[in-house]
Amino acid sequence: MFDQLLLGFATALEPQNLLFIFLGVLIGQVVGALPGLGPSAGMALLLPLTFGLEPVTAIMMLAGIMYGAQYGGTLTSVLINVPGEASGVMTAVDGHAMARQGRAGAALSISAIGSFIAGVGSVMAVAVLTPPLASFGLKFNAPEYFLLALLGILAMGSLGGSPIKSIAAGVLGLMIAMIGVDPMTGTPRLSFDQPILFKGIDFIPVAIGVFGIAEVLASLERVQSVQPIRTRLRDMWLTAEDWTKCRFSVIRGGAIGLFVGIMPGAGASIASLLAYLAERNFSKTPETFGKGAIDGVAAAEAANNAASHGATIPMLSLGIPGSASTAILLAALILHGIRPGPQLMTQESALVWGLIASMLVGNVFLLILNLPMAPVFAALLRIPYVYLAPGILGLSLVGAYAATLDIATVWMALFFGVLGWLMMKFDIPRAPLVLALVLASLMEMSLRQALLLSFGSPMIFVERPVAAVLLAAVAFAIFLPVLGAVRRRRARRA
Repeated sequence: MFDQLLLGFATALEPQNLLFIFLGVLIGQVVGALPGLGPSAGMALLLPLTFGLEPVTAIMMLAGIMYGAQYGGTLTSVLINVPGEASGVMTAVDGHAMARQGRAGAALSISAIGSFIAGVGSVMAVAVLTPPLASFGLKFNAPEYFLLALLGILAMGSLGGSPIKSIAAGVLGLMIAMIGVDPMTGTPRLSFDQPILFKGIDFIPVAIGVFGIAEVLASLERVQSVQPIRTRLRDMWLTAEDWTKCRFSVIRGGAIGLFVGIMPGAGASIASLLAYLAERNFSKTPETFGKGAIDGVAAAEAANNAASHGATIPMLSLGIPGSASTAILLAALILHGIRPGPQLMTQESALVWGLIASMLVGNVFLLILNLPMAPVFAALLRIPYVYLAPGILGLSLVGAYAATLDIATVWMALFFGVLGWLMMKFDIPRAPLVLALVLASLMEMSLRQALLLSFGSPMIFVERPVAAVLLAAVAFAIFLPVLGAVRRRRARRA
């Protein structure tokens, strides 16, 4: 492993790669600091611009946006009490309370340090856990791939706020992916005799619309003039008491974040919530939580950064994205001509180990950026969003056009932007739609190959041991939300 990791560092430390890692984390930092944009939207917007880069360079930069946004989101949570995305909610609870007490610098400082420690630890876990998981995945065949992809989509639904809405979004994503020409028979399907639909719906306009344009529309609706609390460099120093309080909070938060991040569909939001609640239980002063507890900030920030890195484990080893951000990362691999899955570790080992090494390098960049330069990034919050929105919208449309050089892609991006905005209005999660769109091709081909292997018999899904275990997991993912709904209904009647 260490030899391969050293080779990964040799790739990551090439001047061009180093430059794009820095650009990725810097863009991620800015994206995270802009309320309402988030890493998924930032990655979707910049995905078309990576087509001219080497695949390994492009993936390193996009990954940098993914985990860099977790650092940047802390600024809005602490200074204006507006989380950049859901994973920053628990940080805002105590971080902004600290800011009101004149300790904004300490909150930002422990967030950066906690995120760095948890990020480095989780990257090492990625290096250790990914190879054996990928070796296990090499035993998979078509039935296991189909069930694994199905489990990835269902897990996102079962762990969301509303399982029915999540599953509905996943079904919509599958339907969008079905548009076009049948890959085996060549028959048009769901095209409604419209030539524009014969080629199918590309991933890029969907991702740009559902994440990028929809976020801009939603953010313009909730524009508010909030004056951020100012912070200075000298306020960033932590006291001995702060270090004593946070030393184990970071470790616990990082461990929880890593575990939750590996689970498909859980994501950084659940990780930060669980880490915060666990830390309150461990704390000797739980009554301070919600009133400016620095250990609560440390745990939540460590967890969301660890979860961000942990989500790459199932993506790199099995080809199953664990979050919306890793779904876009997986789509980027496909768009750059790289086939994801267990073979990725052997066929593209330079890319995988280069990516892992780049995450370590990127976390060092982010620590340097966030400790001395947090006040500079905080100045971004004083720019009214109405001035930023036209630029973001223009970048979205240019990115959509650049991907295919077809004006129809721009209209598609606008259509999916409105669709994404409506999904936000009705509280329908968008990540399952994108996950389903990415996994649909794998699901369809695997299902067809499995049925060909078994001459049409569905028993192939129970006769193979691994497939049977995955089938049980799929059944569990389907019935878990139903059982939860029944229990809640009985509790209300009682």
